[in-house]
Amino acid sequence: MPFAQKITTFVCNLINTSPLSPSSFLEVMCTRENLIHVMGSKPLQFTVVERKLSVGKHAGKVMQVAIPTRRHRIDFRSFCERVAKSTTFNRQEVEAVLNYATEIAKDIVADGDIVDFGDLGSLMPSFKSKAVELGQKFNANIHIEKPVVLLQPSKKYFTLTDVTYEQTEAVTKAAKSKPKKNTPEGGTPSEGNGHVGV
Repeated sequence: MPFAQKITTFVCNLINTSPLSPSSFLEVMCTRENLIHVMGSKPLQFTVVERKLSVGKHAGKVMQVAIPTRRHRIDFRSFCERVAKSTTFNRQEVEAVLNYATEIAKDIVADGDIVDFGDLGSLMPSFKSKAVELGQKFNANIHIEKPVVLLQPSKKYFTLTDVTYEQTEAVTKAAKSKPKKNTPEGGTPSEGNGHVGV
């Protein structure tokens, strides 16, 4: 069945009454219609470094810890392009909807309400408050500062499952500052000139 037809069938079934909760129904339907998005197949790369621990039972000892290496940053346009490929929307429409959704959510949170932002979690208002001595008048304009939109992430969404790991070598400062060697067209890079963590 073509993807567009699957989506149409899915939406029609979603409109009908279901004994399942919307999220459970969505999961069941996506599985049945084979619309489940498969997570990336690249392993999570990491390096092992030495760190002096300041807390816990090993406080003061130098221990080995793993830290994730940096990958490419996917810009917003590229992200929207990838989303658009699986829908009937083009990149500009996906971009517009996501931007508008975040603006509306921010307006709602600014009114003091909480927004359930789907799989990402909940958006809610938060701020910092200065401590005021008892008996002194509390002035919100002076004693409350830095109001922000706070994301309370969904544990289910932000927990990565079925991932693999790959250890890489740490890049030294000297290697980072070294100019890249030009490779003749069609040639291969010289040994040791690979890209670590990419």
